[in-house]
Amino acid sequence: MTDVATDVGTEQEAFDALIAADQRVEPRDWMPDDYRKTLTRQISQHAHSEIIGMQPEGNWISRAPSLKRKAILMAKVQDEAGHGLYLYSAAETLGTPRHVLNEQLLNGRAKYSSIFNYPCRTWADVGAVGWLVDGAAIANQVPLCRCSYGPYGRAMVRVCKEESFHQRQGWEILYTLSHGTPEQKKMAQDAVDRMYAPALMMFGPPDDQSSNSDKSMAWKIKRFSNDELRQRFVDMIVPQAEALGLTLPDPDLKWNEERQHYDFGELDWDEFWKVVKGGGPLNVQRLNRRIEAHREGAWVREAAAAYAAKHTETVPNLIGA
Repeated sequence: MTDVATDVGTEQEAFDALIAADQRVEPRDWMPDDYRKTLTRQISQHAHSEIIGMQPEGNWISRAPSLKRKAILMAKVQDEAGHGLYLYSAAETLGTPRHVLNEQLLNGRAKYSSIFNYPCRTWADVGAVGWLVDGAAIANQVPLCRCSYGPYGRAMVRVCKEESFHQRQGWEILYTLSHGTPEQKKMAQDAVDRMYAPALMMFGPPDDQSSNSDKSMAWKIKRFSNDELRQRFVDMIVPQAEALGLTLPDPDLKWNEERQHYDFGELDWDEFWKVVKGGGPLNVQRLNRRIEAHREGAWVREAAAAYAAKHTETVPNLIGA
């Protein structure tokens, strides 16, 4: 028993030294159970968000205003599917099989980003999702490229590169609309008005209400707190909104010369928690659609499994021959 305790103590010290030295933890390295659990929750939630996030924009592929717009949107939705696969693969390296992670989403135990429970009502919403939602994702995910867990940090490098294209696509849609007819500009402004607050909530609750942020920062999974990331995002989008010719729906938004940052108004955190707990505009619809897609794809999974089993069986025979 003493030897086990000594071994664990030594492993914990080695882990702490690795984190202190700002080096990477790899799947075969010893790690505390809480570190593994926190990463599994965060990475799988991120993966679920990418997969659920395909729905609002996927609904607009057939209604995009031109063939070029359809092609770009199809590529973007395909990218999101790829992001989900990268992240599920990273989560699996922590010891939880993908089918278990998927079951947690389908039965409602696992969460995904609250933003995807809001409707995408107009084509301008597709632009607002790209500019604000993907912009918030970039602000949050670029620091994750330096995450202390190797597979997650490496996956984020490609994800962030692709998200930068998505953000630019959304900005370009809004720019075209805001410099079009008065009706088009009104549509763009309405989309920004509705998406602004939910996008700011993507960074999570305020630091004093977050139970996981401090621990994640101590382990260098995260590099900045929720409030720090939110501030960086607001500072980034204010000049972009000015370039678009659109306004951000916050009467308290103003430059603070002393802080050298923009001040902005308090968000409705009661609404945030309501959506997180399943009471958002489209929580039920989003999850039901995911369950339906999983059920309809059963034959593909069965065929792939049968092919893999057959292939595994034939390999020894070929070697023996």
